[in-house]
Amino acid sequence: MATGLGSHPDFPSLSTPTAQTQAANASSLRRAGIACFIGNFVEWFDYASYGFMAALIARLFFPEYDNSAALIATFLVFALSFLVRPLGGVFWGHIGDRIGRKSALSLSIIIMSIATFCIALLPTYQAIGIAAPCLLLTCRLVQGFSASGEYAGAATFLTEHAPCNQKGFYASLVPASAAAGLLFGSLFVSGLYAWLDSEQLLTWGWRIPFALAAPFGMIGLYIRLHLEDAQEFVQFQQAQKQAASQPAPIRKVLSQYPLNLMAAFGVTSLNAVGFYLLLSYMPTYLMVELAIPETQAFAISTATLSCYIIAVFAVGKLSDRIGRRRLLIYASVCFILFTLPLFHLMGQDSLLLVLLVQILLGLFLALNDGTLSCYLCELFPTNVRYSGFAFSFNSANALFGGTAPLVATTLIQVTGSTMAPGYYLIIVAFLALTAILYSHKSRMKPTDNA
Repeated sequence: MATGLGSHPDFPSLSTPTAQTQAANASSLRRAGIACFIGNFVEWFDYASYGFMAALIARLFFPEYDNSAALIATFLVFALSFLVRPLGGVFWGHIGDRIGRKSALSLSIIIMSIATFCIALLPTYQAIGIAAPCLLLTCRLVQGFSASGEYAGAATFLTEHAPCNQKGFYASLVPASAAAGLLFGSLFVSGLYAWLDSEQLLTWGWRIPFALAAPFGMIGLYIRLHLEDAQEFVQFQQAQKQAASQPAPIRKVLSQYPLNLMAAFGVTSLNAVGFYLLLSYMPTYLMVELAIPETQAFAISTATLSCYIIAVFAVGKLSDRIGRRRLLIYASVCFILFTLPLFHLMGQDSLLLVLLVQILLGLFLALNDGTLSCYLCELFPTNVRYSGFAFSFNSANALFGGTAPLVATTLIQVTGSTMAPGYYLIIVAFLALTAILYSHKSRMKPTDNA
């Protein structure tokens, strides 16, 4: 396995786990996988529901605007909920690094499930006026804060539990579970569109996906309460208790690992834009911009997500053999070279071409996503791993991820070109490629020779 983390006295390397970690039985690892899968599934099922039903939410909460303006306002609420994610990353990272990964994951899923369930109970603009979108934004802000610890925590937890030569494969469960949430959301919302008429959707049907967060969240919490932190972290925690007082994890990350943060932020930026643009916003793009009927748009999204999930596991396994950095570079280059031609093909009035383009773009994204979780874990030592991952990941998602649907919609409105999101994706791919190449030419700590 080509991880090349080097040896640093303050860096318990993921590539040299303790004997206890190696001896962890399959049952413990399976429970860890299920627990992490469910939490990410719930989070991304919510995001899928919001994104796939954006047109309905726009009519319910912003009825005084025209269709385009209402859709932009809906995606603005989506984007604003990401502003709290860097703060949440610091908060959950501190809990995860100081108290325990399990504690952070258990608490975050409770808050996330409650906030999501509250959306199902919200009155609409017709009932309470401007207070309705304000309440919607409040729920989304709480969601954003709680969700900021989920992805990083799940990846850290799984990577520390996994065998040393399979960390990439097990870490790929995190993006796969996120895509599974989107896939289930796509299937569920497409079912609602098929089974309910417009009036039923607008009165009560749109609430159903958000109401499901309560039972899903309770199942996830139950499983997580029966987990134990990995021996790698437990041993570090015991050593830390015997040491003198240490600075806050986020302070140590910022002062000692700035190049690692830059690499993490840059690579995650492509992940953020690609994920939200290609897997969450795309059904709306197909319906609104390309005038593809709802059923066909969701069918294309379902096929794309299915292929993406399979590809993510394959890429995770491949990263254990040839290294993470190489695959991340491949992902950036593919987006830079092929995004515009593929977006052009989507405008050729052929459903088959649209489907093929979506699957191909999803495969490019899988090169990044299937590698990213383990790569970010390997960038930071045990004592600040959760904080380094959470802060960089959530900062990139706050700036690029949550705003991706809003930026795409606005660019199309301003330029009048359906190609505009493609240009945006290329720019971010350049940013990701520059960050990873520059950081590894510099004296990044610890060095990565992958």
